Amino acid sequence: MPQDITYQHPLFGGKISCTFPNRFQDVSDIREVPDHQEVFADPNRDESLIIELLEFRPDVADDESAVWFLHDLASEQDAEGTLVVEQSGVLEAPGLTYYNTPAVVTTAVGQMAISKGRQGREAQNIVKVYLANLRLKEVDTDVLITAYEPIVINPLSESADTVGAGVAVPAAQVGCTPMDEVFKLAVTSFRVLDWSLF
Repeated sequence: MPQDITYQHPLFGGKISCTFPNRFQDVSDIREVPDHQEVFADPNRDESLIIELLEFRPDVADDESAVWFLHDLASEQDAEGTLVVEQSGVLEAPGLTYYNTPAVVTTAVGQMAISKGRQGREAQNIVKVYLANLRLKEVDTDVLITAYEPIVINPLSESADTVGAGVAVPAAQVGCTPMDEVFKLAVTSFRVLDWSLF
């Protein structure tokens, strides 16, 4: 059984909270990410978890939103070989209710080849990407929770220096919570503590 210690992380100045393992370190300051993102990473496994607040996209249907954002993410990262592995239907999130209107949630899981930072296509890693879209329509916000799990590390990637090249070692094999469980925990525990953030 994985030995990760999980706890509730304060996000966006304590106005939001989300629970996930403490092995994920806040790297928002190191990577100079925009104010609408919180980025956490486990550098020893090259896994990351990103929580992002975006302007609501009324042109994207609820049942297509997670897949739409997954493809948008792939396009932003110039990913190759993007494949949607699975997607959920639309679920209500009663724990995220604003003026009696619960948020709706969709999820998608995909696989893509991406490179880190400014490295080129020759250094692409193959990663599994878990994405949830929490639609807070009453406050015109789409929340994205995205988790990245390496499948194959390219020997030319900067990740190879830390985690080694080749097929990634499964998390459970080294006593860590598998990324699909980290993702589910983060999504189901996501709470808005102060709606004035929006």
